[in-house]
Amino acid sequence: MDSVQRCRALVRHLNTHSRRHASSNNGPRDYNAAVAALNTLQSNFSIVEAIKKLGPGWNQQALPEMREWARRIGYEPSDFDTLNPVHIAGTKGKGSTSAFVSSILAQYLPTKRSIHVERLPSSVGLYTSPHLRFVRERIQINNRPISEEIFAKYFWELWDRFENSRSVESEIIPRNSEGKPVYFHYLTLMALHCYLEEKVGSAVIECGIGGEYDTTNILMKPSVTGITSLGMDHESLLGDTIESIAWHKAGIFKEDVPAFTVSQPDSALRVLRDRAAERRTELHVVPRHKAMGTIKLGLQGDFQQTNASLAVAIAAQHLQRLGYSGLPDPHDHASALPEEFVAGLGNARLGGRCDMRTDTKRDGLTWYIDGGHNLESIEVAAKWFASAANKPPSSPLTTRSTRILLFNQQTRDAGTLARRLHTTLATALDDNHPFQHAIFCPNVTYENAGYKADLVSMNTNAHDISSLKVQKDLAATWDKIDPDASVHVTGTIEEAVALARSIAGESAGKVDVMSTGSLHLVGGLIEVLESEIEAGK
Repeated sequence: MDSVQRCRALVRHLNTHSRRHASSNNGPRDYNAAVAALNTLQSNFSIVEAIKKLGPGWNQQALPEMREWARRIGYEPSDFDTLNPVHIAGTKGKGSTSAFVSSILAQYLPTKRSIHVERLPSSVGLYTSPHLRFVRERIQINNRPISEEIFAKYFWELWDRFENSRSVESEIIPRNSEGKPVYFHYLTLMALHCYLEEKVGSAVIECGIGGEYDTTNILMKPSVTGITSLGMDHESLLGDTIESIAWHKAGIFKEDVPAFTVSQPDSALRVLRDRAAERRTELHVVPRHKAMGTIKLGLQGDFQQTNASLAVAIAAQHLQRLGYSGLPDPHDHASALPEEFVAGLGNARLGGRCDMRTDTKRDGLTWYIDGGHNLESIEVAAKWFASAANKPPSSPLTTRSTRILLFNQQTRDAGTLARRLHTTLATALDDNHPFQHAIFCPNVTYENAGYKADLVSMNTNAHDISSLKVQKDLAATWDKIDPDASVHVTGTIEEAVALARSIAGESAGKVDVMSTGSLHLVGGLIEVLESEIEAGK
């Protein structure tokens, strides 16, 4: 049985053993009900693990499925061309690059300087993943998440269209839950539907996993494509070599659609160039723009200069194709940037990436928040923390800061990530004991409520979470790495925050907490911190 046949068999299994029904017909149809119904479309842990075992070719049916789902709600893939989409893939920095591009475009699209302005709508869509606090963060218009009301409106519109097309006969047997696409497929189609209904003028679309078989690759004729820095991640789905990963990411290239990337490992760049030639397009490698030395970017971290440089080239190419004038040359990386580009780069925001926050309940406590889901990104996060937090004492009498680690990575090789984090920080800080305390917790946000609906994830092992298996293993690993550190395990993110504040209360000087690893941890932490502010606690 080949991979496609195995995939079809797994799909039939999922169809036969659908988990549960959403009370959509007779119950409320507000935002909370929409999120609850959406969560029923998540694949559970056993299904995710079974799919991973099928290997890098398992997802070949993703695009035929997406085309079938699109038709069931009344669209052909070519309909999405009217969104003038910008398509971005990569391993590191694709979310940041997408945010930079969207922010730059927002400086232009509401203006009257395009020769096509009469037929160009004025808003910018941004579709990214994962979300941090609210699922609607994934679907933004003019760099703001759509409202709860708008989310609910378009969610239920699609829900009803899928309900009404259950009887459609097709050779394609899509993965589904109760006749609906699975979670990410549904949200991708919902974003595209929302952007069409809201008459979005340009849509910046971030790939999920890979590119060749990613559900966002339903886009047929994007305006421009971009590939951010490549590294090892999702090997079970994309292959265990940088060349295989490059092959998948380059699947978003389209004939005669300009393609841009940044400096890559030689072997990966060769694959990207070969794929560009196959797709009959030209690949441009973007160096750091000269202007980066003088611009204050909205996203922290030296590495963001690479993402911002790529965003400048992509945005310039896109706006040029839309008929705008007075733009920088996408291939000239030494010229001055227009004020709109400077403003766009400075206004870009992306929560949970190099995100520094002063604690509102404990003086002297600072949170340094950045996701690190693979070896490359955990190393980048560590270097950012070292540069941002490792400031020398102002005088010999000033006590150096106490450093605390808050970490989790529930589904990947957490121990390997933790060791890389320690090695990188020990070097960057010139200190073999980078943290005095290490706190490990699951991605469960609150002690009493567990998860809020937006933060529910079924793609993890429930027993591992309840038993704190991963966290206890991490604690044992860190104890071996640095026996001098005090190691703690908590059952929730809320408890971890309370513990960090307690440690800060007993410390003489400032306290810096680095929270990294899973973006679900990052999202839960931001939920705790921002909910306190919103509640006035």
